[in-house]
Amino acid sequence: MTKADFITLAAEKSEQTKAVTSEVLDAILATITEVISFDDKINFPGFGTFSQSKRAARTGRNPQTGAVLQIAESKSGKFTAGKNLKNL
Repeated sequence: MTKADFITLAAEKSEQTKAVTSEVLDAILATITEVISFDDKINFPGFGTFSQSKRAARTGRNPQTGAVLQIAESKSGKFTAGKNLKNL
């Protein structure tokens, strides 16, 4: 399902226009991104939790040359499904 398909379905269920639904979805996604960038969590009981995941710096190898290289620490978003979502 694409974002456009999701917006169409959500607009039908909420009886709103696609434009309004798109604005609300964009605001929700921006808020989730902002909150987890500050290393905070967002919990939707029964649905799941959005949080930040950290990966420590490590050494790796270039697969073509075999040369050792240092991989920097990184952060990314993480979603953990809640009980109701897992049961589906």
